[in-house]
Amino acid sequence: MPRKRSGLRGVPTSIDSVLQAALTDRFHLGQILVQKRNDDFVLSHRDDEVCTDLQTFRNAEDAVEIAKYDEAGNYRSLKTAPNLRRGWRLELSTSPELKRALDYFYPGRLAVFAAWKSDKLQTTLLRETLERQSGMYRVAAKISDEQIDSVVGDFCRSDGGCLRTILWKRDQHGTLPSTKLPLKKIDPAYDQIKALGRPGSTTPATATIPLLCQEACNLLVAECRKVVKGE
Repeated sequence: MPRKRSGLRGVPTSIDSVLQAALTDRFHLGQILVQKRNDDFVLSHRDDEVCTDLQTFRNAEDAVEIAKYDEAGNYRSLKTAPNLRRGWRLELSTSPELKRALDYFYPGRLAVFAAWKSDKLQTTLLRETLERQSGMYRVAAKISDEQIDSVVGDFCRSDGGCLRTILWKRDQHGTLPSTKLPLKKIDPAYDQIKALGRPGSTTPATATIPLLCQEACNLLVAECRKVVKGE
């Protein structure tokens, strides 16, 4: 697998405080709608808010299976891809369960957001990520800027690629990740779900927690390698 390193440093704002600030009534995280009902929490797909025939789950660990496959039954290797399946409702009774479930749906994203909110998040240049690869992935560092434009523009786009908001730059000159991505792709205030062109939840959320990307993921590194290798 491509080599990774942590983009977190110091002690970030606690995830508990992040959730407390967001959850006055309801909030969005990726394709998930979280609603507070008395002392309980109800999670569902954002497109299923008005649906009444949803399959109900009541354990945080159920999120693992819900997030594993898309509507067609294909394995979701990228959990932040915009292909979370619909048709489910997850009812939880405690904040620790809520945190666990959201981390199963979107691994590490709450911690990254908390670090970003407290100015403790480090980002890594794409070129730096590629240059530190070893073994079979070392060749990925040879990718050209033109190839990066195409690979990142296709792999990371919100409408079919990934719902994360990109915080990293391409190189030490501050070059944008790809000229083929809209500027909204690097704006944490923009809800990337809007790029899908679907109505989603019928009632506005009190908050939307962005899925932040502090450095290129292993799957993007692998795509860069494929391009260089001509595969």
